[in-house]
Amino acid sequence: MTLRVALVGGPMYDPLYRLLDEEDVEIAVHADHPTLNREIATRLGAGERLDLISTHAKYAPSQADWLTPLDTDVDASLLEALAPRAIDLCRVRGRLLSVPRNLDVRVLWVHRDRVARVPDTWDELARGDATFGFPGRESGLFGTFFEIVVAHGGRLFDDDGRPTMVSPETTRAVEILKTLADRVGRAIPTWHYDQVDRALVEKQVDMAAMWPGGWAGIRSSSFRDTLAPHPYPAGPAGRFTYSGCHSWAIPRTCGDREGALALLHRLAGPEGARLEAENGGATAHVATFAAAAAAAEDDTNRRRLELTRAAIADQMITYPPLSRFPEIEDAGWSAIREALLGERTPTEAVRDVQKTAERVLAT
Repeated sequence: MTLRVALVGGPMYDPLYRLLDEEDVEIAVHADHPTLNREIATRLGAGERLDLISTHAKYAPSQADWLTPLDTDVDASLLEALAPRAIDLCRVRGRLLSVPRNLDVRVLWVHRDRVARVPDTWDELARGDATFGFPGRESGLFGTFFEIVVAHGGRLFDDDGRPTMVSPETTRAVEILKTLADRVGRAIPTWHYDQVDRALVEKQVDMAAMWPGGWAGIRSSSFRDTLAPHPYPAGPAGRFTYSGCHSWAIPRTCGDREGALALLHRLAGPEGARLEAENGGATAHVATFAAAAAAAEDDTNRRRLELTRAAIADQMITYPPLSRFPEIEDAGWSAIREALLGERTPTEAVRDVQKTAERVLAT
């Protein structure tokens, strides 16, 4: 039986799919992450058959009713080979609903010929004159907002998952984003992750944050020799990167569970992990990631991997596992984007996000 799969797309992810050339698969969805998430919700909500899907630890809670537990079906040898932190992120209410592909954290990349002194904090970055590229829409914008809030000692949710979006820290975060966006120009609110990566490697901005999978673009860039990795900006409360892991899940609508499990094992195992690492990704397969770090071809890549491992160890922040988180995220980035465009103040933006979050979580 031909397997129907849904895949996250883009330069950071697509090289892995060379494995599918040898498989009997139909690619039902291949899209950027936010679009993929919406497509999966629509299709699984309508009962459409999908055998294996690419998901993410932050979105799996919203998909939980459509996904099958994997605790007893995935080989123990594979789970033992994967990073425990990644496995934990893939559990929802104690059940393993997906198997991790990678761990995503961000590292700052700077054109050293254009920035004499790299800012170490968000406030230094905002006070300076260097251009900083960041996603101006969807999950990337809300995630960058999340990083700045936590770095300044704030929170988006309390210990019980209740929204705490209105605070001096959240307002300050939007103010910083507005300052940085104005410095780059009107393009920022149109940028998603791939557009930020392109702006960096084509030297349209002085610096930008990048996920591990963006290394392939840097490696092939004509400006590679000027680009250097640095720790992500810190705040008074510390240095944090919005994080999580892409993963593989099997929906309840799967028509060939045995085939889907075999494909999942191949994608998440050493063969898939090798392709992930070759593209620069921080594969969740521990031995493969370690081998990639040991084989790093130059000082820039070694430093990149060193900073990536440090971020995974000490800087990861994640959202609480809320089943309706996508609705809160959509409301959040939309309001913040309007603030970037000057259509509302930072204070108005965070108040609107709070109202939406309270309404969503109340229902």
